[in-house]
Amino acid sequence: MIRLLALRHLTLKPWRSVFLLLGFSMGVAVMIVLLSIGEALLDQSRDERLVGGGTITVLPEGVDVEVLKTGGLGGMFFSIDHARFIYRQLLAAPRLHDVVSAVAPQIEGKLLYLRTADGKERTVRASADVPSLTAAVGAAPTLLAGAWTDDSLDRRWRSPTAAELHHDIDHFHLPPAEAAGDPTWAEWHYFNVITPDRRQWAFITYMLAGAVGDSAGQWGGQLLVTLHEQGRTARRFTSTVPARDVRFSTTDADLRIGESRVDVLSDGRYALRGTAREERTGTPVKLDLVVAPAEGAYFPGASLASGIVSGYVVAGLRADATGSICVGTSCTRYAAAQAYHDHNWGVWRGVTWQWGAARVGDYTFLYGRVESSDSTTTPPSLVVYLVDQQGFLALFRPRDIRYVDGRTTRVGGTEIRTPSSAEMLDVRGSDTLHIELAIEDATATDTRAPGVERGDGLASRAIARPYFVQMKGTATISGRIRGTPLAGRGAGFFETYR
Repeated sequence: MIRLLALRHLTLKPWRSVFLLLGFSMGVAVMIVLLSIGEALLDQSRDERLVGGGTITVLPEGVDVEVLKTGGLGGMFFSIDHARFIYRQLLAAPRLHDVVSAVAPQIEGKLLYLRTADGKERTVRASADVPSLTAAVGAAPTLLAGAWTDDSLDRRWRSPTAAELHHDIDHFHLPPAEAAGDPTWAEWHYFNVITPDRRQWAFITYMLAGAVGDSAGQWGGQLLVTLHEQGRTARRFTSTVPARDVRFSTTDADLRIGESRVDVLSDGRYALRGTAREERTGTPVKLDLVVAPAEGAYFPGASLASGIVSGYVVAGLRADATGSICVGTSCTRYAAAQAYHDHNWGVWRGVTWQWGAARVGDYTFLYGRVESSDSTTTPPSLVVYLVDQQGFLALFRPRDIRYVDGRTTRVGGTEIRTPSSAEMLDVRGSDTLHIELAIEDATATDTRAPGVERGDGLASRAIARPYFVQMKGTATISGRIRGTPLAGRGAGFFETYR
């Protein structure tokens, strides 16, 4: 009877029946979708591969959460470079204490390959975290047995001592496979220090160069001290030793080159000792300095350019130096004088750079870029890295540095034009930065002659702009970051090529 009534109704009112069937179908479809979403949410809440705890999850740029869950190609090799720096200087930085109460690094479902003692290889999924930090964001697991606490490596990662941090970021390296045996490989600790009146300053380089690590010993070490005084010719002192008299490590920042050495003290300061002789006269120079980096004022390290094997770390962007540099019986003494320390390594054939660092009141900035010798390649934007008393503050990318070549500098028997001033500008959203450089002194080195000076190596560099220009002067910054005005002026050192 019901079927007969339905058939008669469909025959008498066909359009009304179709409309009712369509509405009923749509209702059923919506209900199915809602039930599916509910089931998916329930499944996700039980998914052990999802990171728990906290209110915000930070992922590598461009990585989708679902790709991470399903193990798609885009999520296979993701990583966050310099995660400890991001944790210490960005997410858990003192300047964010009013909005961030806890931060925890976590790795979930990372693909690894396990090789067993019998030579078989198996794929495994691994997770990792720092127990105390994970507990702080409310994501601690329920323990059925045993203990779940930080070990010594967890502690060193989240809160290293100053010495541990400097060893971690400032250690030495062996040339990778693509640079093994390359005679132009070089790696060095570089320091500079300037007197308060800006009339005297020193550049100090502890360098390894040549085919470092080569069993034949075709490499060595050199201490280079260049002393400058306003308006006078620079004095250059060197001491070179063979490989057998060099000690360096890929796990710490200590370095010994003959009787000269750099040692990281237990409180994170650098002790510099060394002797060398002036190249022209044989007059001895003796170093006895302690360089103390300011807490948080460091650049964690980066590869400088694509296509070359290189690296750069600034362990002491803002530092003070105490001690003496003696030439013969005449000594210049320093008491908490402005200083700087960086570390470079790699193959420097065919490249030049723009570089500078200055302390400007409460701020300290670092700028630079590496440029290929290929004239058809557009130079990349500069990087300006800015810190204040609380550590990292901002990163800017000025398109270029505009020099005014208003000075004349003599190199051997040649006079070249060198900068008298320079300027950089950048606007990033509501943040602005304006840097002006006033050059007070400039010296230049012809890189076509053998020598070691900030990466020249032990042989000719063969670059299109062969004159390496080192400058001393003042820097002035202005602008605004997150609504706060920037202002400062102070001394700094700058480098370019001509």
